Parts: sequence; C-alpha cells; structure tokens
Amino acid sequence: MEQIITWLGHGSWRMVTPKGTIIYLDPWIEGNPACPITLDDIGQAQVVCVTHGHSDHLGNAIEIVHKTGATLVTLPEVAAYCSNYGIPYDDHGGCVHTGGSVVQKDVRIHAVFALHSSDIMGKEYAESNQLMPGSGTCGMILTPEDGVPVYFAGDTGVFGDMALIGKLYRPRVAVLPIGGKYTMGVREAAYAMELLGSEVLIPGHYNTFPGQMADTDDLIRQVAVRCPEARVVVLKPGESFTV
Repeated sequence: MEQIITWLGHGSWRMVTPKGTIIYLDPWIEGNPACPITLDDIGQAQVVCVTHGHSDHLGNAIEIVHKTGATLVTLPEVAAYCSNYGIPYDDHGGCVHTGGSVVQKDVRIHAVFALHSSDIMGKEYAESNQLMPGSGTCGMILTPEDGVPVYFAGDTGVFGDMALIGKLYRPRVAVLPIGGKYTMGVREAAYAMELLGSEVLIPGHYNTFPGQMADTDDLIRQVAVRCPEARVVVLKPGESFTV
C-alpha cells in the first residue's frame, strides 16, 4: 500500500500508512468551515493525534476515539483533560511529551517543540468561554514502517531548532501552517523549509478565516529561492498527496 496524506481543511489531516493504519491529526470536523467530511464519514481510525488543546485542533478527537476505538496520542495535560470525557489517561500508552516518542501500530510518533500558546479550549470554552490552563503544545514526526517521516508542525512559528528536527528525524515531507496571525506565514514557512531540509512542503492552516489568508503562489516562489530542490504541494480540502 501507499502512504497517503489528506488535508481535511484548516489544521486537520488524515494519514494512511503503507500498512493501512488510519491516523487523524488535529481532527476538527464539526464546525470547521473548510472540512469536506462529517463525523458520520469516519468509520475507522487506529490513532488520533492532537498537538495541543485549542478548539480547532482538539476538535472532535474525543468523539472519534469513542466512535472508532482509536488510541489518543497527545501531551499528558491534554490526555488528562480528555480523561474527564471517558478516555482513560495514557490509554494504550498514547501519552507523549516533547522530546519523547511512542509506537502505535506500525508508526513511531515523536513529539517535538512547537512555538505556540497552550491553554485548552474544550467543551467548557465552547459553552462558557472557560479556558483550562497549561496543556502544552507540540509538533509531531510520524515515521511509519516501510514509509517516510512526515513532520506535522501543528500550530507554530518558525524557530531555529527546526534545523535540529531536520537533522534528527529527516522528515521528507513537512506539513506547515502558513496563515500568519496565529501561526507562521508564507515567508517564515519558506525559511522553515530551509532549516528542515525537507523535500516536500504541504501548507495548511490558511484561508479558513479572514486574517489567516495566504498566497500559495508566493509560497512557491519563496521556497524556490530558499530551497530550489524542494517542491510545494498545494492541496484543496479533501485532496490527497501520495508520498
């Protein structure tokens, strides 16, 4: 089988490994104006990854875990929050902290640094604007057996240690936010590619809301200047890239 990455709009993704493991990452499905699927369309999942607790990334992770029996892979504080909603803490060994890694099915998942804020915007926030403090935030490197490493940056600005991520994990594909305002923008994403040394950039987290718009033609131009051998793969929500 092939390794396939599908953009589900905004910062939400699905990856299928060469051995068929279905992984959802930051699955904001309901209420996401850019998402082309519904929760009813999700029949199977083995792993659900959550990089941090903001509402557009925690999203529908809890519902998907309950529906499919998938393992939740996330930071300890987010896992503790989810334990209030019927997902046992560290269930099936899914807890991981920045700098650590876990193996789920046929994929190793490394949690790496991300430059972002960290409060949890869960059900309490949706109902009464109540924030739950201190969830932490991370990016994730997914390395499947018989596949290639993929860096899902989550929400982040560019930072110098992306060069270290590139040297340690050598992600062939980098999935980076480009919307600006709440994450890095086009200029920073092009610089991140230079630091990472990845072959492919798939942009996300843009064009969902006003103030987070991005010009992908400009991204292609800037990446070509900084990383002539890299390429940018621009997807529409629902489209897939075969690694």
